[in-house]
Amino acid sequence: MRYWDAVFAFLAAMVVAALLTPVVARFARRAGVLSRPTDRGLSPQPVPLLGGFAILAGVLVAAAIWMPATIPLPHVAHGVRGSGGTVHTWVIMAGACLITLVGAIDDILDLRPELKLLGQVAVAVIVVEGGAVVTDVTIPFVGSLQFPNAGGVLTVIWLVGLMNVVNFSDGIDGLAAGLCTIDGVAFAIVAFDLDVSGAGILAALTAGAALGFLFYNFHPASVFMGDSGSNLLGYLLGVVSVIGSLKTNVVVALVVPLLVLAVPFLDTGFVVAKRLKTGRKPWLADANHFHHRMSRIGYSQRKTVAYLYAWTVLLAGVAVGLRFIPYSDHHNHYRVAWLLVMVAVLLFALAASVYLVYLLEILKFKTRRATEMRRADPDTSEHEIEEAVRRDLETGEFERVR
Repeated sequence: MRYWDAVFAFLAAMVVAALLTPVVARFARRAGVLSRPTDRGLSPQPVPLLGGFAILAGVLVAAAIWMPATIPLPHVAHGVRGSGGTVHTWVIMAGACLITLVGAIDDILDLRPELKLLGQVAVAVIVVEGGAVVTDVTIPFVGSLQFPNAGGVLTVIWLVGLMNVVNFSDGIDGLAAGLCTIDGVAFAIVAFDLDVSGAGILAALTAGAALGFLFYNFHPASVFMGDSGSNLLGYLLGVVSVIGSLKTNVVVALVVPLLVLAVPFLDTGFVVAKRLKTGRKPWLADANHFHHRMSRIGYSQRKTVAYLYAWTVLLAGVAVGLRFIPYSDHHNHYRVAWLLVMVAVLLFALAASVYLVYLLEILKFKTRRATEMRRADPDTSEHEIEEAVRRDLETGEFERVR
């Protein structure tokens, strides 16, 4: 059964990545390709980069043994150009090699943003031309939304966006690798349930390679994946989401990747919105990601990634539940009792997410701020509290939680 192919691919990718990560780290250190401490960084000492090459090696070895030569895709809509067809594995792997190379050049030379974007777009175009293009998306309670002429462009935007989303999340030991491990496993389960086994195997080996690297990247990290790794993992998860979920006609096609990837999406969304609000370019780095905010309010690196891992597992679990809880026949016919169960699960996930956002202090509640300020100074005025709340929300600079 193809399930076992996915398991073996996961294990092989994990072992290869784990064995080669120390080798790559030693090479990077000798070559001087290091991440230097910065004001926005959380690492106090130089750490070797280029860990993406170890991840790539795990992916290539596992894919060569267990991936099918071609991945047959489901017919999304009759008569729509691009429906069905196949994607050649060698095209996906060629894109993986190229995006790793682009990321490595960026790690070494610190490419200008437009050059890096050009490389990402080129890789996305390659895989889209190879057949991984979405021309139809089914939205729950709405139905099918078709874009046969704009599908290629939208798929390129999706893939490039995911590369950058994962890249933005790679700012603390173990975060990006751990999130991609969890997300890869979730995508694998969903892809097999949707009968797209090739995508399931690809998701599984992506998760395995990320986990093998994580053994050396968890705090205190001895190596970073760098842009070579973050772009690679974002690319692979993007391809998996396209051929394993989006390119199907089930009602959860769009919801699954949005839930599975919700944490890095939310992180990127908050950061980019803040940069635009303050008049800064959205691609310029700063210290306002989730992990930076948690560090400022007193969480250790391990506690930070533990919270973000738990949040990711919760949302990925909801995405998987959408496929396995029998609330509908996935053809817009719903079973009331199971639908209520699914709604309860979604509400629980939403409540937990709001609570975690509160813990991250992205939202600052006036009552809590007032309590803290009046505890420190009983004579604090209402005007001073209002000003403090306004300043906290605008700048994101919060005091340490007491």
